Amino acid sequence: MAENGLMEKLVSLAKRRGFVFQSSEIYGGLGSVWDYGPLGVELKRNIRDLWWQDMVRSRPDIEGLDAGILMHPSVWEASGHVEEFTDPLVECRNCHRRFRADEVTNQCPVCGTKDQFTPPRMFNLMFRTFMGAVEDEAAQVYIRPETAQGIYVNFLNVLNSSRQRVPFGIAQIGKAFRNEITPGNFIFRTREFEQMEMQFFVKPGTEGEWFEYWKNARFEWVVSLGIREKKLRLHQHTPDELAHYAVEAHDIEYEFPFGWHEFEGIHNRTDFDLTQHQERSGKKLEYVDAAANERYIPYVIETSGGVDRLLLVVLADAYREEEVGGEKRVVLGLKPELAPIKAAVFPLVKKDGMPEVARKIAADLRREFPIFYDETGSIGRRYRRQDEAGTPFAITIDGQTLEDQTVTVRDRDTLEQERVAADALAPYLRKAIG
Repeated sequence: MAENGLMEKLVSLAKRRGFVFQSSEIYGGLGSVWDYGPLGVELKRNIRDLWWQDMVRSRPDIEGLDAGILMHPSVWEASGHVEEFTDPLVECRNCHRRFRADEVTNQCPVCGTKDQFTPPRMFNLMFRTFMGAVEDEAAQVYIRPETAQGIYVNFLNVLNSSRQRVPFGIAQIGKAFRNEITPGNFIFRTREFEQMEMQFFVKPGTEGEWFEYWKNARFEWVVSLGIREKKLRLHQHTPDELAHYAVEAHDIEYEFPFGWHEFEGIHNRTDFDLTQHQERSGKKLEYVDAAANERYIPYVIETSGGVDRLLLVVLADAYREEEVGGEKRVVLGLKPELAPIKAAVFPLVKKDGMPEVARKIAADLRREFPIFYDETGSIGRRYRRQDEAGTPFAITIDGQTLEDQTVTVRDRDTLEQERVAADALAPYLRKAIG
């Protein structure tokens, strides 16, 4: 399948099957803001849950947090976002469209006019709002452009309440907002997005080994989701690419239809953030190691991934087209743990008591698994719809079911079918999903 048409096919499938919709579509849409439909919200939840299980629940050295989206304005002054979080912006004098200066040549990508750009001016990417009853008297606040700062300002709260010891981490999943100048590529670069971040606090001098550990651990986790390793790579930041807070950084990149791009980063942020907040707030943010009789500001190794970008990686990597019986079959080969629907239940025909049996089986399985029930259309067409949705198993109730209480279970990937006792379906799915 040609890569150049894959994005169009993904966007079409995402809407058709209820993964992703354009925000406010009936009003013409809101630029680069997206809504997640019935299947999209389940896929997104599965990604978050797998990340949380791996990063928090299965580890004794990482604690969870859910910090507020609105924070004190001084947080963003201390972090450098007010001064550093800017992009150079140019405007075409002919069509008045605006672009990042580093993403255009001498020709406008919209109207084609040459050498008609305004001089670059710096544009801060943070959204601003007002807190208070009357706007002209209210305090200006920022809507957070990242979730990391909520972790840093809660460092001591989490440390003291959890009784952790360095090295340890704090993890958070949450929304962030950036007023991107040139968003695009579907859900890859958006103005409202969700991050999965973990800040791991270490003793100065040990940051190198911890950076290597987390770089490898995060890459291995992405591979565990079923993403093809040949489509993944690690990219080390050059000195020119490094953010103002980092001394070393690697991105995990995926080969999208529009090229290699990052969806998660691992950064050595040194003690920059805690030091900045200590100086700005006047509060001591040191770690005291009583046993070793030392105190220090920890260094931080950050892992920061985008939920939306990883969801796009999952969709792009899972999409395939096949020829089966002379017909094209579109399949989302999602790993069962990620699949929004774990199994679909179909009566072969709408008679002879099959729908009643099928509905009861679906209701029983729904207590444990996300289940889809469908009794309309040909059985082949119903299979195809679920293949597109990424559903790994289809359970069909037929005439034999009424005789011996067995059903047919069809595997999405191999197309093999086997008879399974109806009362053994739950353990069957439990084992198959993993």
